[in-house]
Amino acid sequence: MADVEGAWTRVSGEAVNWLNELDPEHCYSGFEPPRRPDAAWLLHAMYVWQDGLVTTTHDDVYRTFRAAGLAETGPGGEPEVGELLEGSVVTGTELGRSGHPGEGWRRLRWAELARGFGEPVVPEGEAPGNRCLRQAHPTGSWSAAIEPPAEGCLDRESWHRLMALLARHSPDGADTVCLAYYCPLVTADWDDNTVLSGRLMDAPELYDHPEMSSCPSNLWAADRSWVVYCDWDLWGTKVVGPVALIEAMLADPGLECLRLPWTS
Repeated sequence: MADVEGAWTRVSGEAVNWLNELDPEHCYSGFEPPRRPDAAWLLHAMYVWQDGLVTTTHDDVYRTFRAAGLAETGPGGEPEVGELLEGSVVTGTELGRSGHPGEGWRRLRWAELARGFGEPVVPEGEAPGNRCLRQAHPTGSWSAAIEPPAEGCLDRESWHRLMALLARHSPDGADTVCLAYYCPLVTADWDDNTVLSGRLMDAPELYDHPEMSSCPSNLWAADRSWVVYCDWDLWGTKVVGPVALIEAMLADPGLECLRLPWTS
């Protein structure tokens, strides 16, 4: 497998213009394409501690650590993060990359949690995000026994599984030429669109690109037969493309996917 920086080449930012025409309002956080002809949302993975839920929240844990003088500090021991968080709620939600937390944790499906609280997985009219599963984080902070879905980036395990599915449903398989767009909220470049070109066989390594803090905001086949959309503000990743691809995603036991008919 090629080194990610050698396998992916920077190309003109104009390569993303066609997505901008489809969704001109969301360029700063990723472009949401309409169905082509089908679409599904891949829910970012969450995990629960093996002993079950606790009422203590991530915010409670942070406040306890801070009161004990163990919260993060800046250079010279001066408070840094603590001052920023004063008066705010520590939700427990990560921004950017995520993955399985390790031994003692198990996958917690959105559907499992929703059933327990008697609420929909994603409320009608919403996209997967912080308005979902509200009874699991009523104050804004999740139980400390839950690693909630990461915001803005698909989890590592689901990303790798999705790349394999895309290869199986692309005419050129792993040799499919594709392009990756990183939005300004990831790159901090507000002047030029960051677009890379490479092959699908090297897309798994994009997840840990050393110059980025997230997976691509959009990834698409050069023939535009499918598009992946990962908005910096959401807990789900949208995939649009052929019906066979979407059906394969929905049937994959390692992924948690659903169609949201109210999204374009």
